[in-house]
Amino acid sequence: MTGGGATCPAARWLSIVGVGEGGIGGLSPVARQLVSSAELVVGGKRHLELCGDLIRGRSLAWPSPIAGAMVEIEALRGRPVVVLASGDPFHYGVGDMLLRSVPADEMLCLPQPSSFSLAASRLGWSLQDATLVSLHGRALEGIVRHLQPGARILALSWDGQTPDRLARLLASRGMGRSRLTVLEALGGPRERVRTETAQSFAFTDVAALNIVALEVVALPDARIVTLAPGLDDALFEHDGQLTKRDIRAVTLSSLAPQQGELLWDVGLGAGSIAIEWMLRHPSLRAIGIEEGVERAARAARNAAMLGAPDLHIVQKSAPAAFEGLPAPDAVFVGGGLSDPGLLDAAWAALKPGGRIVANAVSLQSEARLIECFQQRGGEITRLQVAKAGRAGTGNVFVWRHAAPVIQWRARKP
Repeated sequence: MTGGGATCPAARWLSIVGVGEGGIGGLSPVARQLVSSAELVVGGKRHLELCGDLIRGRSLAWPSPIAGAMVEIEALRGRPVVVLASGDPFHYGVGDMLLRSVPADEMLCLPQPSSFSLAASRLGWSLQDATLVSLHGRALEGIVRHLQPGARILALSWDGQTPDRLARLLASRGMGRSRLTVLEALGGPRERVRTETAQSFAFTDVAALNIVALEVVALPDARIVTLAPGLDDALFEHDGQLTKRDIRAVTLSSLAPQQGELLWDVGLGAGSIAIEWMLRHPSLRAIGIEEGVERAARAARNAAMLGAPDLHIVQKSAPAAFEGLPAPDAVFVGGGLSDPGLLDAAWAALKPGGRIVANAVSLQSEARLIECFQQRGGEITRLQVAKAGRAGTGNVFVWRHAAPVIQWRARKP
């Protein structure tokens, strides 16, 4: 570091400075010098106001869309630029977006405690034992998968209405006794912490900057999205085109999801396979292909209700729908096998090393799967489930056999 010059190596021209509710008072001497010596300071209007007394260069409030500022930031490559961010910029912050355009070795990041860390410290929670969720810019229903009995969840809100929406969501799912703690403006003079149950929640003056801490209490009949594959069929709205629970669990095992992968669910129906694929891990993505208007809408409702609101649905017939889609890591074919070219097109679209799984019930579709098995190898399995059912009006039970399902699975070389 030299006299009045920049305070970071020449290669690290872009500094990301975390700013808390305390504004300038919470910044280190190095962070203050970085802001003062920057030719350009970019941030939200609130952050620019908090640090206004330090800024000597040009200031730029984030435009909409936010990525539009990257042109001006990159134009000054090699010269001192500062981006002001909330708390920890690499924890649900702007850091990830900046990293898409600027290499990490050209950045210097000076974070503040994140709102999650501040909330955990106020509540006396161990951060590693809590589930951290961002609802900022994301669908509220994304939290559903995390609503497990006894769970502790810290949710970053979208706005001042988010806590009330969360309370109503919990109450509607049989979790009205859950405790919601709303923490506002943490670390600043306007900090406020209030607690209420979901069923009694009535806060109407919540600040836009808030985080909600949930302690989930579930009644015996609460709608819980369990952690195992093979959700109860009753959780899905459907018209009969539904891969039933037992077969669905085996199908998910055959698809063998791995972190970050993309699934094509061809013949989406009620969406059960794609939804359960996405529920296995937050990084998993799925595209559902469904020609029917009503079925596509029904699958979207199921996805929202079960905590997979990011399911992308293409309402078009396959294989024409494949054109322009990103290549999948796995494909499930649950319908449309009457089209002789469907499986060939799905196989061609798969990435090398990708998996395909197809289920069939009719004899014609079974013959097609046997043909694919003979051509491409893999494994073909006959799955049959029987459940006890009452015989007549007496107290006698017999086995009721469902139609057998033929499953072909294979990995592309």
